[in-house]
Amino acid sequence: MLLTDLPDGAHATVEGVVAASAEVDAVTLRRLGELGFIPGEPLQLLRRGPGGREPLAVLIGETMFALRLLEAQCIEVRPLQA
Repeated sequence: MLLTDLPDGAHATVEGVVAASAEVDAVTLRRLGELGFIPGEPLQLLRRGPGGREPLAVLIGETMFALRLLEAQCIEVRPLQA
């Protein structure tokens, strides 16, 4: 499942980071890893921008990030059971 598939407020664990399209390069994937999107890391999708689009506010660790839709589609997650 991708981060973009989670509902607002959902908790999940990062499974991996993959190139979701040809527009995503190795620099973007490395940057996501440097921000903390690494396998096993818990996260929460806080909310989406206006109209349910971008940016996506994501809490990973104690830091909140605003991700573009293109970046969020690169993050594979496993939802946590409520």
